[in-house]
Amino acid sequence: MFDISFAELMMIAVVALLVVGPDKLPQVARTVGAFVGRLQRYVAQVKEEVNRDARFEELQNLQQEIKQGADQVESSMMAGASKVKAAAGKSVKPKNKSTAKIAAAKSKSPSKKSVAKKTAIKKLATKKAQPKKLKTNHNYDAY
Repeated sequence: MFDISFAELMMIAVVALLVVGPDKLPQVARTVGAFVGRLQRYVAQVKEEVNRDARFEELQNLQQEIKQGADQVESSMMAGASKVKAAAGKSVKPKNKSTAKIAAAKSKSPSKKSVAKKTAIKKLATKKAQPKKLKTNHNYDAY
């Protein structure tokens, strides 16, 4: 952190010994050490807080970018859906009579009876195809 050489440290120690005296020097050294430790913890705490704020800001920017991208995708999907709806709304006229007959046959919807019959058959088939469930009695306390 600071560029202090060994000679400079020795000079500071000699001056401190002369100013404070030999009896109070250990107590002053402990106090200075505690103060330096508190100062280091405070600096580390401030650095962590600054880093946390920077990460939070980056996450907010990323969230905004994702929202903008999602909005753009949604608007393009809505535009595409409206184009499809508009295209589906237009009637397409067949070019010859054979395609007209095929289109008419495809457009006819099945009767309600035939639809009900088909769904009933499907339900019966799924009921028969399901395996039987085994009844088990798990009594773990008996063991």
